Amino acid sequence: MTTKQYDDLVEINQKSIFHPASSINDVLNNGTSICLEGKGASITTHNDGQMIDGMSGLWCVNVGYGREELGQAMLDSASSMGYAHSFAGTSNTPQIELSEKLLDLTRGIFSRVHYGTSGSDCIDTAIKLVRYYNNLRGKPEKKKIIARVNAYHGTTLAAASLTGIPSFHTAFDLPITGVLRAPKPHFYVDGKEGETEAQFTKRMLDEIETIILNDGADTVAAFFAEPIYGAGGVITPPQGYFQGLRKLCDKYDVLLLADEVITGFGRTGEWFAHQYYGFKPDLMTTAKGLTSGYFPLSALFIGDKVWDVLVETADDMGVFFHGYTYSGHPTGCAVALKNIEILERENLVERAKEMGAYMHAQLKEKLSGCPIIGEVRGAGLLAGLQIVKSKSPKTFFDSVDKAAPLLQNAIREEKVLLRGLPSANTIGISPSFVITEQQIDNIVTAVVIGATKVQKKFGI
Repeated sequence: MTTKQYDDLVEINQKSIFHPASSINDVLNNGTSICLEGKGASITTHNDGQMIDGMSGLWCVNVGYGREELGQAMLDSASSMGYAHSFAGTSNTPQIELSEKLLDLTRGIFSRVHYGTSGSDCIDTAIKLVRYYNNLRGKPEKKKIIARVNAYHGTTLAAASLTGIPSFHTAFDLPITGVLRAPKPHFYVDGKEGETEAQFTKRMLDEIETIILNDGADTVAAFFAEPIYGAGGVITPPQGYFQGLRKLCDKYDVLLLADEVITGFGRTGEWFAHQYYGFKPDLMTTAKGLTSGYFPLSALFIGDKVWDVLVETADDMGVFFHGYTYSGHPTGCAVALKNIEILERENLVERAKEMGAYMHAQLKEKLSGCPIIGEVRGAGLLAGLQIVKSKSPKTFFDSVDKAAPLLQNAIREEKVLLRGLPSANTIGISPSFVITEQQIDNIVTAVVIGATKVQKKFGI
């Protein structure tokens, strides 16, 4: 297309599309960036040309762009069975095969899978299921859900309520009632002077136990947690956190849900992050990497503790009145099956582990002398760079400084897409598993150059 034709499309976009998670004025005044093509770990846009996508879209294109096999899987499925619902016991072959495969990947700790189309609706399903489960057990008061400060669980009414980032609540009359807020377990930022990591973990768990006791264990139903924070700052748990949380949940009859919408399907170098950290959740939400973003599909995993209650009360309750038009969509399930086949055939989960180790080593080495990067954290091909005003004494930028967006934009000038996470003053990195060492080197170089520009802006 010509430059004029792209300009026309930008203008049409300004007049027709209400963009999610975007500044209305920015789109109206500055237009948009039109994505044209993706290949491997890179994308091409109409105004920036080719760039390394260090975020794999929105943390999701795990197998990389341009996978013709996934397109063929869509075509084959849609051509034979373009749609099939899952209501009233109806199913389809791809859904059945996918479910068997998914339960196998979780090493037997879950009993069933329930499908939707996004991480947000998966969280909503989980919230409804938690309520349903406790009603069936004769515990109608046990409905409150604990979620954490700065957590991100989605943007639907219920999911956004669990999300612990205030900007997702402003002007939406959120959160809904029944959400309790636990502290953010970020040792680097929130650890007290002289406090060890083990002491910090104990303090975090003690605060959670206090929340349960203050509100009444008979009213607290579940604890929802990302094994590694996503949009809230790529925050990794302190040592022993999830093992202690598991014991705490068991002690007070509280379900533990792992929100693995970002960390699932290989991101940490294990199939799932709960495997990486060595704990067993009762429920698990997944999406994104399930199809590498090629088709909207989510999967809620349900463990024995919940499933057994549903079975025991099935005669009394009859029909389970929940589900979506596109639950278990045959095309989505076919894409997920092919996506998992690619991940296994090309050993991409192991590659995420190996390339992740290289990426973290390079980031730590090249940024060790950078005055505004205080911490490099994460696991596998998932990293967070903590932006600081000073390492010693440890001080942080104020929100009005907009340090994360400034650094994101400075990195983009080097043809690298990363994501500034303002609520945590962090840069997120989450590339496709097919990324090369050279591309990782380019990302690291872009961060170094971008950080130097931001330092000069703030006179550091």
